[in-house]
Amino acid sequence: MKQLLPILCAACLCACQPAVPPPDPIARQRAVLDKAKAVEGLLQQQNDQRMKALEEAR
Repeated sequence: MKQLLPILCAACLCACQPAVPPPDPIARQRAVLDKAKAVEGLLQQQNDQRMKALEEAR
């Protein structure tokens, strides 16, 4: 019995630690959306530059 008590106490202490909360899916989606908006802005800027270069070449 004396050998079992420390094992049970250790098991209880390990089981009582808080679990890692799951990642917030909304925050992840917002981060991905912000990245996509940044890429969209860059692509639009490049497209505008190409169109301007084509108009000047004519």
